[in-house]
Parts: sequence; C-alpha cells; structure tokens
Amino acid sequence: MDERDFELLAILRETKNITKAADLLYVTQSSLSKRISALEEELDTTLILRSRSGIVFTPEGEIVLEHTARAAEELKIMRESVNAGKGYVCGTLNAGISVNYALYRFPDILTTYRQQYPHVTTHITTEHSRKLYVQMLDDVIDLAILRGEYPWKGNKLLLERERVCAIFHEEYKDKPLAQIPYMGRKTDAAFEREILQWLRENDLNPRLRGIYVDSITTCVEMVNRGIGWAIVPEICLHDFKGIIKPLVFKDGEPFVRSTYLMYTDRAALLPQVKAFIEIVKDYNSKGV
Repeated sequence: MDERDFELLAILRETKNITKAADLLYVTQSSLSKRISALEEELDTTLILRSRSGIVFTPEGEIVLEHTARAAEELKIMRESVNAGKGYVCGTLNAGISVNYALYRFPDILTTYRQQYPHVTTHITTEHSRKLYVQMLDDVIDLAILRGEYPWKGNKLLLERERVCAIFHEEYKDKPLAQIPYMGRKTDAAFEREILQWLRENDLNPRLRGIYVDSITTCVEMVNRGIGWAIVPEICLHDFKGIIKPLVFKDGEPFVRSTYLMYTDRAALLPQVKAFIEIVKDYNSKGV
C-alpha cells in the first residue's frame, strides 16, 4: 500500500461509486477493481461491498480508511515542513473556485500565479459554491473563492459585489417579460431561491414557455440570438450585445451577487497559499 492507494480509498469514500472514482483517478474501472482486490489480498480482508446503488465500506474498510487518511495528512504535513525550508515558494496549492468565477475571472489570476511561482503544484477544483463550502468545512481544500453568502469562522475577504440583471434582445425592449420565453439554467440552490423570489414578486412564472440549459454561457448566447430572456450576474455580460436591466427586490434592495475569498489561519501560514492570497488581493484591488 502506498500514497496512491490512500488517494484511491479517499475518492472511493467520497464518490461511493467505482465508475466515478475511476474517472477522477484517470484509470479504467478494470484497473481500479484489480487494485482494490490487491489491497484486500494484502490486508487479508474485504474492504468494500458492491451493490447496484454503489459501494459501502465494511467495518474493516472503515478502519483502513481512518488510518490511511491520518497517514496521508502526516505526509502532507511532512512535505509542507520540508518545503518551508527551501529558498523558493513550492509545495501544493489546493484551491476551490466557483464555476462562474473560474470561467470569467480566474484564468488571469492563475496565469499570474504560475508565472511567479512555477515550483508550486496547483490543484484547482471547479464546482458550485455550495459543494466547495462543504469541502472547506471538511478541510479538503486550502482556500476557496465562493459566490453567495456562507457562514465562515475563518478569514473571509469580499472580492466583489455585482449586480444581477435581466437580459434580453433589443427586439424585445418594448415587450413585457411575461410574453418572452424565460431562459433558465443550472445554478446553485441559494441563488436559485433568490431568482425565484424576484420572479414571484414580479408575478412571473418561469415554467410558462420556459427553456432550460446547463450553463451560463449557453444561456447568454441564446439570449443574444433573441430566443428568450434570462436572469444572470454581471460577471458574464462583458460581451453581451442586448439590453441589460439591473434588478431590484420589492423592498427596494438591489439584487446582487457577492464573491468571497475564504481560508483558515492555518492555511495562510503555508507560503504557497499566502502567495496565492496576495495575488488575488492584488487582482481585486485593480477593480477588474
């Protein structure tokens, strides 16, 4: 058993699915199954049980998980201590970046970081904010850039507060929104609740003549072509050619979307994390 097996077991615990775990590990299902069998043979015990709904760890498997997780953490601490004594910033950065921020803001930040700190191994997880927030609570990632409001006892830096807008094609400028197909899209649950609140306050039913897509870029492009109207944050509207209308709730509060950088004091002690935080702060101070 080695470090790769520690990662294998951790991903199996997270996904509870052989197929998904194999995809994340960039191996075939057959190779993964063979490795599990080899571990079980080495330890002379059954680690997992398979079913149609996924896998579950046996009691013996849970014991192995506990010890391998602790061993992986000790190895991480050892490397951090070794890297701290070197004359340049190195080590591993584990960062979680919200989907839309990763698409529209993060490439510039990552480019600068890689240019200044080429010796750092950078692991970036792109996901919806809610899932990244859970990973932060579980100490899976060192820091995260999240969109929306989440309680956090550690360090929390506001990066931007952007307006949420209704967008539609020029040809619909004199037409009520209720008479235009609504373009819905996949987003996180908290933001979806705010969108539904605004729609209810304005007596709009998104299910009537609605169209739903799986990404914000597809949504904006469909609106650009005059297929419907949508509610989106300003972050995605740099190249939008149609009409942009900032939204306000019934109580007069503007509809806004906040973005935060979140990290712990412990993570900030790592040189590679500290360097990343400073680059994000610098990027943010320029008001990009």
